[in-house]
Amino acid sequence: MSAPTKTSDTAAQAAIGAAARELHLPTIRDEATRLAEIAVRERQTHLGFLAEVLTAEVDDRADRRRARRIGEAKFPRLKRLAEFNLDVVPSITPAQLAALAAGGWIDAGEPVVLLGDSGTGKTHLLIGLGLAACEQGRRVRYVTCAQLVNELVEAADDRQLSRLVGRYARLDLLLLDELGYVGIDSRGAELLFQIITEREERASIGIGTNLPFSEWGTIVADPRLVAAIVDRITFNAHILETGTQSYRLRTSKTTTRRKPAR
Repeated sequence: MSAPTKTSDTAAQAAIGAAARELHLPTIRDEATRLAEIAVRERQTHLGFLAEVLTAEVDDRADRRRARRIGEAKFPRLKRLAEFNLDVVPSITPAQLAALAAGGWIDAGEPVVLLGDSGTGKTHLLIGLGLAACEQGRRVRYVTCAQLVNELVEAADDRQLSRLVGRYARLDLLLLDELGYVGIDSRGAELLFQIITEREERASIGIGTNLPFSEWGTIVADPRLVAAIVDRITFNAHILETGTQSYRLRTSKTTTRRKPAR
């Protein structure tokens, strides 16, 4: 009696594999046999087994989507919010960071501005918020201000500007870092303003800047354009100040103080 069962199982496995390929269900194709063996050992019902197989496919698909979103975001490195030492940045509370990590501000299309001197943890927080959004399945892109302006200018020269603006407009979250480090000419500022306007009150933008809003005129010459950009970025914004002292230095000092005496 064992031979017919083996033949039946082999045929079933082949049928499952063929159907899974046709329906684009790679996890079911790879895991069906293993999960079936578990189901026999645990005496699962047919419905229980089916639920396990489908859940495995859904979970694996979610993992692949998260990995794809992280790759598409083009982070320069991976930094998680849990790794950020809030003890050295007392102006930001754990409750604030937890609320932002949950992503409600992205659903509402609200901006986040991280304001502080160079080396105070703005990029870490910006990437951490972006990673949290990617893990929720959101479309994210990290880019420095200089990179974005260069992309926009090149696209305009190639008559591809509308396509590029549309691509950035479809993102759930645009992370714009290092605003204020490099001056922006009038053309670049107008193109940047176009990106910001496309996202206003509809899709979120996260910004890391080393300049207070009152000094943005030092990087954009047109005062009316500066006022318009600041107005759009600060409306309903979550503004987090990271301070003036080096995050890395303060973290190092905090870690040293915590070490037990020998």
